[in-house]
Amino acid sequence: MDTKQFFDRDNLRYAVIGSGSWATALVTLLLNHNDKVGWYIRNSKTIERINEEERNPKYLRSVYLDPSRLLMSSNVNEVVENADVLVFCTPSAYFLGIAEQITVSLEDKFLISAIKGFVGEKNQTIAEYFHFERNIPFDNIGIISGPSHAEEVAMHRLSYLTLTSKHIENARALCDVFGCSYIKTKPGTDIYGVEYTAALKNIYAIAGGICHSLGYGDNFMAVLMTNAYHEIAEFLNATHPDSDRVLTTSAYLGDLLVTGYSQFSRNRTFGSMVGKGYSVKSIQAEMNMVAEGYYASRCINEINKEFRVDMPIAEAVYQILYDERYAPYIIKQLTEKLW
Repeated sequence: MDTKQFFDRDNLRYAVIGSGSWATALVTLLLNHNDKVGWYIRNSKTIERINEEERNPKYLRSVYLDPSRLLMSSNVNEVVENADVLVFCTPSAYFLGIAEQITVSLEDKFLISAIKGFVGEKNQTIAEYFHFERNIPFDNIGIISGPSHAEEVAMHRLSYLTLTSKHIENARALCDVFGCSYIKTKPGTDIYGVEYTAALKNIYAIAGGICHSLGYGDNFMAVLMTNAYHEIAEFLNATHPDSDRVLTTSAYLGDLLVTGYSQFSRNRTFGSMVGKGYSVKSIQAEMNMVAEGYYASRCINEINKEFRVDMPIAEAVYQILYDERYAPYIIKQLTEKLW
């Protein structure tokens, strides 16, 4: 397969793996340009509800779904076998369990990650997992990133996505696939940078939520996010330098800002509850969605043991979440390290 020419083929079949809010939003985007879209939904009862109510019963319930255009199945291999382009959009904590069920060959398929987190057990990004564990060339992998909360995409509010692939031709083709009147798209080739940024910014959103609950105001929040940006830059430059990377664009800085500030940010919400004194276990039981930053915090802590990048905000979040340190004390110490 000539990967550079992959999207020149006619009648490519698309499928989404996952059924949460972002997966539901991506299904609707794919339906803008495709008559039918495959959809792996783990719970067969959810499929029944979508067929009956024309809505996802758990996420983005205001979004109309036409069952006649959805090839839904609770068998992941059935969905994978009947698609050429697969968009993986599950919580990172559940990804490995689903990926390990896939026995159908992925050799002639193009894989897209819309997962903003790590394969926790392996401390890898999704692209790294497919490459190193499943022998998929990076040529066959793409990334969807950018400041784009599913709730606003569902409301057709103007949003910007960056579609990244090793070959710019494929990235441009993906822009056509996902773009529409309310989705502006931009192609890119920095697979590593955008995927790590997408995971890292969730850690900093948790920090923002913690600080907000502890009474820190907008002035401090601006300082916190500025320093978070520098931590991301230092980490990327230390682990995978790229002279063409422009961190002030929306896939990097924009994604950090929206996740750190938005009312829709589940990671900021998670951090706010931590700051109010809730335990991680109680927060996870109460939230209907996964906060990726919780898992990313542990992964980055492990990965950074090799590179030793100075990341005081990420370290503070790890200490609060995993070492169970007293949040007000840790944040007070953190304030002395920011500039």
